[in-house]
Amino acid sequence: DGDAPSDEIGELLTFARKASAALDTELRWLILGPAPEWAAQAAARYGVAGIDRIDDPKLSSFAPDAFVEALAQYCGQNETTLLLFSQTFDVRLVAPRLAGRLGSPVVINGLDLAVEDGRLRVTASAYGGDTRAVYELAGQRPHIVTVMPKATLAEPADGGAAPAVRDVTVDLSGVEERIRVVEPARAEGARLEDAEVIVAGGRGLGGPENFRLVEELAEALGGMAGASRPIVDDGWADPSRQVGLTGKIAQPALYIAAGISGASQHMAGCSAAKVIVAINRDADAAIFRYASYGIVGDCVEILPELTRALTER
Repeated sequence: DGDAPSDEIGELLTFARKASAALDTELRWLILGPAPEWAAQAAARYGVAGIDRIDDPKLSSFAPDAFVEALAQYCGQNETTLLLFSQTFDVRLVAPRLAGRLGSPVVINGLDLAVEDGRLRVTASAYGGDTRAVYELAGQRPHIVTVMPKATLAEPADGGAAPAVRDVTVDLSGVEERIRVVEPARAEGARLEDAEVIVAGGRGLGGPENFRLVEELAEALGGMAGASRPIVDDGWADPSRQVGLTGKIAQPALYIAAGISGASQHMAGCSAAKVIVAINRDADAAIFRYASYGIVGDCVEILPELTRALTER
């Protein structure tokens, strides 16, 4: 969507170009549904050899059953070595099902890829982001990997001509979606995962009325407010503010965690921040293991003081 490729597109195509070089295979970009006008220019910019397009009315919006069937038929028509997806919520629904359909191995949370002794090895985030695991892929091809946001920076390749677009025909006439979306969630405004500064609150805030302290400090810093899953589940903050394994994955320059214990599921969403500041009453809280700076104290008392100091400056 949009008038230009997103950052995620550039990152995925860069990751794919490096993987293609390591595997000594041709890099092709598969687009399901209508191809945006900028696709050919983006492909040339990132070193894509060719674009394949499957344009069917059933692919005009996200439809998991149709997407899995279209991808399975595509793989049956082409000798595909590796399928890379930019990891999104939708992809989490499609990639494992496609792997099951094809009998192929799949790795989620991919961060890096290498070929050693002729074998494909994928480094992935594991155990909620606490560690890294290296998987050696074997068996039925294509191998399938979903690539986490920010796994690599978008790096254009040396110039090249815009590749041709090849239309691929599949038969989706027998596909009927088994799940119907009644009302989709709609996120408005800036995206949390793009924020340079995030102030996030957890149960240490004490109650929903204190989440405003997080929002006020975030505003004073020119950043955005985030939240841990427990307070989102309790209704203190909107789900679009959730940071963590089941929420947003962010890499801000500054992440302030107020009243957050530092569970691995939460840290999976913020551990890549350049600077983490932790505020917690418990000096033994796990969050201090990740923090560049720590303040032992009540965040309900400390947050207003930080906001006041910034406002006075």
